[in-house]
Amino acid sequence: MASDSKQVAHDFSPFFRFFTDGTIDRMIPQHFLPPSDDPIASVRSKDVVVDPDTGVFVRIYSPRHQAGKLPLVVYIHGGAFCVGSAKDPIYHDFLTRLVEKANVVAVSVDYRLAPENPLPIPFDDSWAAFQWIAAHADGKGPEAWLNDYADFRRVFVGGESAGATIASDVAIRAGVHEFRGVQIVGLFLLHPFFGGKEEDKLYKFLCPSSSSREDDPRLNPAVDPRIERMVGRVMFFVAEKDQLRERGTGYFEALKKSAWRGDVEIMETEGEGHCFYLFNPTCEKAVAVMDRLVAFLKTA
Repeated sequence: MASDSKQVAHDFSPFFRFFTDGTIDRMIPQHFLPPSDDPIASVRSKDVVVDPDTGVFVRIYSPRHQAGKLPLVVYIHGGAFCVGSAKDPIYHDFLTRLVEKANVVAVSVDYRLAPENPLPIPFDDSWAAFQWIAAHADGKGPEAWLNDYADFRRVFVGGESAGATIASDVAIRAGVHEFRGVQIVGLFLLHPFFGGKEEDKLYKFLCPSSSSREDDPRLNPAVDPRIERMVGRVMFFVAEKDQLRERGTGYFEALKKSAWRGDVEIMETEGEGHCFYLFNPTCEKAVAVMDRLVAFLKTA
């Protein structure tokens, strides 16, 4: 915890405070859960370093018993670009449930956090991780679980909050790149962090070169000229009491009017706030979100 005698230059509670001496006080305690290979568990997981130079890694989840190759989900965690980890128990538990219910292989990306690593570093780390994942499409990549268990003709990309923003960027880049043997069949955006008409002060601090408004293609991909190359199916999830709701629905409407020609759906949860399903996963409305996501994945 930072000393009270320090002078705060920028206060972005509840995420972090930035002091005049350049130090940072993260206000959300970090909790880490190791991967699991419990022989009686239905889902097993492992961590694999993607880039030793940056420390970027992924956590891979696979059903313990499976017949044939399964759809692959590439997941990017949220946390306003500045908190969170693929090792966080809330993401680990969410993906374990998703893998079990949807019968998929999942890869959770752990990118370097801002502000120590200013945007677009988290975007670029996630893109580097996706390229590493895609390198397994021919069955000759460095990670056996992806070679043996993942069907690269049925790939989904998604995330929640800031992770959804990054996932959208990855999906657009992948559409332009066109990896051999890789077919992205869907993008899902859970309570996404997109831009609006007003400046987002946190995003502006993390990415000074951005307008931090809806004219930034990362914050409103509908204005990205590459949007027509993006995957043809997108599923939005929003919540009535989420302060980011209007930004999510705004992009949903803009996407339908853009040069993109795909199928788009949206699910709104009444009476709930931002990412409620992660913090109260057994409640009826959280189960409904999970069931809708599973149904989306099962259409591959």
